[in-house]
Amino acid sequence: MEKIGIAILGDGGWGTTLAILLSRKGFRITLWSVFPDYAAYLDKKRLNSKFLPGIRIPKSIEITHDLKNAAKDRKIIIFAIPSLYLRSVLKKYKMGEMSGRQTYVSVIKGIEVSSLKRVSEVMHDELGNIKLAVLSGPTIACEVAKGIPSAAVIASYDARLRNYLQNIFMTKCFRIYTNEDVIGVELGGSLKNIIAIACGISDGLGFGTNTKAALLARGLVEISRLGQAMGAKVRTFSGLSGLGDLVTTCISPYSRNRFVGEQIGRGKSLAQIKSHMQMVAEGLTTTKSAYELSLKYKVDMPITREVYCVLYKNKPPFKAVKDLMTREKREE
Repeated sequence: MEKIGIAILGDGGWGTTLAILLSRKGFRITLWSVFPDYAAYLDKKRLNSKFLPGIRIPKSIEITHDLKNAAKDRKIIIFAIPSLYLRSVLKKYKMGEMSGRQTYVSVIKGIEVSSLKRVSEVMHDELGNIKLAVLSGPTIACEVAKGIPSAAVIASYDARLRNYLQNIFMTKCFRIYTNEDVIGVELGGSLKNIIAIACGISDGLGFGTNTKAALLARGLVEISRLGQAMGAKVRTFSGLSGLGDLVTTCISPYSRNRFVGEQIGRGKSLAQIKSHMQMVAEGLTTTKSAYELSLKYKVDMPITREVYCVLYKNKPPFKAVKDLMTREKREE
């Protein structure tokens, strides 16, 4: 395969992991950091101590703070930044030299709060009719970086594009599937973070496996219900970007969203938790978006509603659990 140039915009754990993975395949990689001091640190130390500790960054990876130069002459542009900052970065990016021939990949799992749009919709808003795909799935960054067998899915409406990108990302340890359901893949990757917060709260309160299993099962029902209302295919939520990502995020000790929930269950305030976190927990803003979407589409999402009330209405976690358990009886 031609050793094309690829730019990864975002120096978080997942962006850095993808830079390393693609560099190992021989592609010419540029990794962009929004912070000039940290870009210089990464370039010198070749370790992402904040977001991917213990994994060396190959010397062949170019690291820069210059957004224009990061994307220059690169055939594939991967966006790996928190959804909260995506639109502002896109506005800066399109002021540079867009050739119109690039392929874009989103690896972002979130929903814009102000517009309630999925990431791909935000990207089309700002960049127009671009060639765009979404990469999602149960991908804990440090595990992929270490070569632990993992799998993910590339979604695009363009069959040729998703097959092309399947070959780009596939390795012996990173198996890639394809899917045409962009809506379902994006929603699965985003909404599962809310359920992970709920599972974390359960852990923090000292509940057991039964509770977590119930949250996982009923959480998947909520995700599928909203997804179907928004035009996704229900079967997508049984796949890697749905059930697969949900399970991983709800049980992994590396999950930021589960960690946030656990700290809340132990009595800490959201402000206290956020003040000590280096990385962004996408589920915090996604909870707001999903709650608004549930009202917009008239979809019943009781777990999402209770997580929203705990996070933003100061509802005690025990009261949220009680209200979930004592709702009106119904069929499964």
